[in-house]
Amino acid sequence: MANNDNVSQLTDYDSLDPLREQYQESLITTPVLRQELREHHVALLCIDLQYLDAARGHGVFADSVQSGVPPEAQEYYFNRLEQTVLPNVRRLQDAFREQGLEVIHTRIRSLTHDGRDRSPGHKRLNLHAAPGSKDAEFVEQVAPVGDEIVLDKTASGVFNSTNLHYILRNLNISALFIVGVYSNECVSTAVRDACDLGFYVTLMDDATATVTPEMQKATITTIKDRYARVMTTDEAIREIKKVKEAS
Repeated sequence: MANNDNVSQLTDYDSLDPLREQYQESLITTPVLRQELREHHVALLCIDLQYLDAARGHGVFADSVQSGVPPEAQEYYFNRLEQTVLPNVRRLQDAFREQGLEVIHTRIRSLTHDGRDRSPGHKRLNLHAAPGSKDAEFVEQVAPVGDEIVLDKTASGVFNSTNLHYILRNLNISALFIVGVYSNECVSTAVRDACDLGFYVTLMDDATATVTPEMQKATITTIKDRYARVMTTDEAIREIKKVKEAS
């Protein structure tokens, strides 16, 4: 069976997961999550929306051949980013800001110009965004505003490579809405780590992207109703607005 993206319907096999109901009851549909939202213990976490990996002709895509990503995959990725993901992230940012809720940004950026402080993984990948470089800059459409928190990292996982956990506890945040790139790498790692640390996690499918529709579908299928609720941007914004009305 195939859907409009010509991707196999992995969700056909969801019913085979023996822990599906337990995950949903403890993490997804629990009344505690609704209470945390009503009490504004929620933040939007925006991951790696920067020139290094989310802008045509920059960073890892500066040399189309050297990037290792086929041209058709690059076209899919940037079309999804420009037409869907970045506009939706901005709408979510605006909704959170209007409610006075935290918008937190993380990006890949080294402490040093030669990148010697990077994680071994990023050194092996030759992934480096130096301080002050264009690659380290956020894409303007979804850049931080005012006093919003920015965390620099040099690894896939924001919880492993920054003090985000400490900051969220200080802010009394217990629920995270997560967006950004790549879905199957830094975003997925953040979702799983946040869930393991006890946060209630919501992922917006149409505010995340990776380089093929197959990897996007597989990532969402793996995460959905196990490590996070998965919503559309419209659904998330409606929920955030209801939270204010109920608070």
